[in-house]
Amino acid sequence: MLEMNRRTWLAGMGLTLSAALLDVSLGVAAAEDASKISLSLNENPFGPSPRAVEAISKELSQLARYNTEERTQQLIDVIAAKEQVSPEQIVLGEILEPLGVKLGLHGGAGGEFIYSVPGYTALVDAATSVGGRAVMVPLDAKLRNDLPAIEAKVNAKTRAVFLVEPHNPSGTVSEIAALKQFLRDVSQRALVIVDEAYLEYSEDFATRSAVDLARAGANVLVFRTLAKVYGLAGLDIGYGIAPKPIADLLRSQGVGAPRSLNRLAVVAAIASLQDQPFVDDVRRKVAVERNLWHQLLRSLKLRHSDAQGNFVFFDAKRPQTEVRAALAQQGIDIGRAFPSYDTWARITIGLPHENARAREAVKALFSSRW
Repeated sequence: MLEMNRRTWLAGMGLTLSAALLDVSLGVAAAEDASKISLSLNENPFGPSPRAVEAISKELSQLARYNTEERTQQLIDVIAAKEQVSPEQIVLGEILEPLGVKLGLHGGAGGEFIYSVPGYTALVDAATSVGGRAVMVPLDAKLRNDLPAIEAKVNAKTRAVFLVEPHNPSGTVSEIAALKQFLRDVSQRALVIVDEAYLEYSEDFATRSAVDLARAGANVLVFRTLAKVYGLAGLDIGYGIAPKPIADLLRSQGVGAPRSLNRLAVVAAIASLQDQPFVDDVRRKVAVERNLWHQLLRSLKLRHSDAQGNFVFFDAKRPQTEVRAALAQQGIDIGRAFPSYDTWARITIGLPHENARAREAVKALFSSRW
């Protein structure tokens, strides 16, 4: 038997990995059990841009090397051009947790962090772990961020206001004029952090984004992740567009340093951000599926939010744990409940055939007397 030399083995491994990456780009990554459907983590099942897959494939031979300053700067320049901001305002990485720690420590313990409940708590949890205090504000009657109530909570102790737009888990968005006025007013009293993880799933994301205020020098920080519409959840990369003093502070603490970033994530991010047609295509596909979900919920007379992300949120009129258990018996995982909305269920939008199966299961459950 001929011995396989190192170069042949590596070439074979490269082809194998490239083939696997291609499957992911087509949204058909193999699962351990194809009968199970995961609709719980708001992932993009259509996968990343083919350009990102190609960039990753080309970079595989360089995995023995650290990410470089040159490649990192290239990503910063791509983001700066896309967002029309100064490169000095950009901090790379999934920055919410380190940002929460820095803000929680700055000025000593007891600083307040205002956010909506239920909600995504990464930043607030990080801040409270080092002495910050969480200030919770319930959603309004339309399950949106209650901007007047949040503004009323701002005081001399407020270290930051944390908004998720579209909100998670409700998927709702604020009225644009009201949101922009809120940001202008509140940012004069405290830092406002706007997490726009799901914003590019909405049709009017460019107008709705808070980037224009960050661009104009307001005390507003915008966070984006490539884990959602760009389909790079497995590579864990995002970025913040921050006021320069905060960007400088984070960078001085090593946040976004070249060696802290995954080499494959950086090249994938560069390629993804330059493939707007792919993002547009994902947005259209998700919108079609989201509309089908909302049609079903209306037919079942189940109250639901006007979700604009890649998930739906509805009142099941019974404990979410029961709905989750019933769907799990059919191989469909919808994830956790969101106190205090204990009867509300969030379902991520998957591939069309997964959504069809999940909708049939939901229809059967709520058409019966279970």
